Amino acid sequence: MRIVLSIAASDPTGGAGLQADLQVLRRLGVHGAAVVTALTIQDTTRVHSVLPVFPSVVLDQLRALLGDLQPDAVKIGALGSDDVLRSVLLGLADLGEQIPVVLDPILFSSSGASLLERRAWGSLKQLVGRCRLVTPNLPEAEALTGCDCSSRRGIEQAARVFLAELGAEAVLVKGGHRDGPLEDLLATRRADGEPVFTWLSGERIEAGPVHGTGCALSSAIAAGLAQGKPLTDAVESARSFVAAAIGRAHEAGHGARLLDYP
Repeated sequence: MRIVLSIAASDPTGGAGLQADLQVLRRLGVHGAAVVTALTIQDTTRVHSVLPVFPSVVLDQLRALLGDLQPDAVKIGALGSDDVLRSVLLGLADLGEQIPVVLDPILFSSSGASLLERRAWGSLKQLVGRCRLVTPNLPEAEALTGCDCSSRRGIEQAARVFLAELGAEAVLVKGGHRDGPLEDLLATRRADGEPVFTWLSGERIEAGPVHGTGCALSSAIAAGLAQGKPLTDAVESARSFVAAAIGRAHEAGHGARLLDYP
């Protein structure tokens, strides 16, 4: 069985973070390994606080795990602090370049809580250069590139920054925060370095606030890459998987609904 390593924070609701990643990976037929980066105190209404794991513990987790097994893909989610992020960079230093890394550059929770301290944003840009795919939403793309992502042109400019300046192999800018039709931008690079933009349309499902969609999407893409799918196919199948899960989302508490994976 193929293996995907999730490096992410714990979510006690099970709707996002490590717990959601492992559910998605199992549902898609791959084995999920996990390294925890932070503990969160949260419920379905909001994130109350974030407690990063000791950086040395994160590094020890990675070194012990990667010394024993080799994942077929890696998904990185919330990291909490700059020191934890740097430990992840160190821990992945010996990971084979052929192993795809999918980064969900989580800066804030939906309720506005910080999931990566501000001083870590520069280090996060270093991590981007190690990744096969980066999956920012619009606020994250704006924060990391300085581009205004209120228009297609602005989103494409942000994608250029991720590719040309930050060194990502590809970027999927998620358009769920824009009004109107749902559109995501998948930007890749040609052999000569020029960007290729592919706009992906989708149905906007009116399910109210839903928890963990970004975590599920990046994990599903990592599963597809681990199984040998080309990037575009992995992205398309993951988008369909998450759309189906949103359509089946259920109420579990007093806040956002939780995904129900098909």
